[in-house]
Amino acid sequence: MTTLLIAALTMAGYFVAYHTYGKWLARTIFRLDSERVTPAVELSDDCDFVPTDRSVLFGHHFTSIAGTGPIVGPAIAVMWGWLPALVWVLLGSVFVGAVHDFGALVVSMRSRGQTVGDVAGRVLNRRVRLLFLLILFMALTIVLAIFGLVIAAVFKQYPSSIIPCLVQIPIAVAIGSWLHRKGAGLLIPSLLALATMYVTLIFGNSGFLGTLNEWMASWSILTWVLILLAYSYVASVLPVWLLLQPRDYINSLQLITALGLVVIGLVVAGLVGGLAPSGERVPLEIVAPMVRWAPEGAPPVLPFLFITIACGACSGFHCLVSSGTSSKQIRTETDAQFVGYGSMLTEGFLATLVILACVAGLGLGSLDSAGDVVFGKEAFDARYATWASASGLGAKVGAFVDGSANFLKAISIPAEIAIAIMGVLVASFAGTTLDTACRLQRYVVQELAATFAGGKEASDVHVSSNPITWLTNKHGATIFAVLLALVIAALPASNTPVTLSDAIAGNISPELNPGEAAEGGIAGATWWLSTYAGKGGLILWPLFGATNQLLAGLAFLVISFFLWRRGIPVWFIVIPMIFMLAVPAWAMLTDLPKWIDAETPNWVVIFVGSATLILEAWMLIEAAILWPKVKGVLEVSAKEQAAS
Repeated sequence: MTTLLIAALTMAGYFVAYHTYGKWLARTIFRLDSERVTPAVELSDDCDFVPTDRSVLFGHHFTSIAGTGPIVGPAIAVMWGWLPALVWVLLGSVFVGAVHDFGALVVSMRSRGQTVGDVAGRVLNRRVRLLFLLILFMALTIVLAIFGLVIAAVFKQYPSSIIPCLVQIPIAVAIGSWLHRKGAGLLIPSLLALATMYVTLIFGNSGFLGTLNEWMASWSILTWVLILLAYSYVASVLPVWLLLQPRDYINSLQLITALGLVVIGLVVAGLVGGLAPSGERVPLEIVAPMVRWAPEGAPPVLPFLFITIACGACSGFHCLVSSGTSSKQIRTETDAQFVGYGSMLTEGFLATLVILACVAGLGLGSLDSAGDVVFGKEAFDARYATWASASGLGAKVGAFVDGSANFLKAISIPAEIAIAIMGVLVASFAGTTLDTACRLQRYVVQELAATFAGGKEASDVHVSSNPITWLTNKHGATIFAVLLALVIAALPASNTPVTLSDAIAGNISPELNPGEAAEGGIAGATWWLSTYAGKGGLILWPLFGATNQLLAGLAFLVISFFLWRRGIPVWFIVIPMIFMLAVPAWAMLTDLPKWIDAETPNWVVIFVGSATLILEAWMLIEAAILWPKVKGVLEVSAKEQAAS
């Protein structure tokens, strides 16, 4: 009953937080006004600025900010015990993450849809704008380089998720075109889309669909990265109403339906027990330790708990979605609380379900390393005995998928379908993050190119002789973003045990590869490319946690200056800001010496990490100098800036 009680109290707490703290922020601090014209209406261009129904926009925003973060982070953080993870998710999402997301959305909305980097240039100064854009560029490069690998890995681990994810694309285009041209209602297309996706999911393990899924699952990581980045390019340059909005909307319907099934399964399991393979009911109980300060091989809980759990509590990536896409689609200002604050609380509840799936759901039955079904604490220990045993994407995703699938099995959903539902949930979240991140990187590249080409915005640059002018165009900027991500992703991981030259020469032990690589030549090269290429994003991945959280702190800084200049109280944001600036820097400074002292130092990570810390320090110095001078002094408005 403890598991069920935690879920119920969490849901009630989020509901109360939305209608109390969220409403206070909306009315007293941000003073949302339904009569104020939003950028989506004022600058409507039928491409990026598109007034959107709030339910559709909620679907886009929620699925874009969630990604795999609220799954992977909590699934590994329970290593330190379920209580620290749960407390950070609950308090972080209400008082830190939701405030961050909501604030970034409103500030951008009041700045004609400018990204948080551009807003920094007005409320602080133009040097800070450049520094911020460079940090955004590095963070998004890591996301684009790694998420193709994430999706490919999920597809390989759960082949039945492939067709249900891919079929969302043509369905989204059809719905987007229909709604845009005919102005029809959402109910019928939503039901048809949901039914189609679940049909492909249910039959994804058999017949033609099963064969097709298995064939595509055999494709190499590099092949999938190429396909996914090509899709991201298309999604980035098309009008948001044609693909991005409808895909995220129908995706959110499927994801929320899946989460609803998990909640129902959790309730049933809590009341009558889970369903074991033998058909017997197994009591649902928390089988993980409440607190475990020093797991074997794990980094210290402070500060790394707050870096490991980002999405689900607070994530800097969210400010990019809020200010990069969602602020350009808000139809009425008062929708911002539902979209910005509400989406983050929904993500916090998702992270709570992930924690419960890993610490209680696994106890209803899981396979150990020998392939035997184990229950209770033995099932948890089979996944979380040491930090090394819980590392790797497969282990983290697998713990959540298996634990939550046990909840679904409690309501008599067959095991194969239950696992497929959760596999689709993970892959779909990752996919929506990838295409949104590509669009955001396009904006950042355009802004940086305009700056270096001598303009203030991409629209300011008209000098064709400037060699980087092409990057101010949406196609040029997107191609650059995709190619850079592809170059990084196409590399092998830094710890690849076999070189390409060894594979071509056939100098590989049979134990490592008993197949065609031992022949060398083209066969060896093909084996090496299919086995190792495409994992280059892992080279930069150690930086993502700290860089992402640092970005949240810097976004808080921008929001604080925006409010401070208007004489609006900032006390509620100062503590989260200081926390999100100090903790990531602490984590980065803890890791840097280890990276430098490693037997084979990763100098790319060391350089980018050091550069990030320097940029942060520079921005904070600039902010400290400006803070006492700007209280009550309004900055140049976005409209005046555009006209100057």
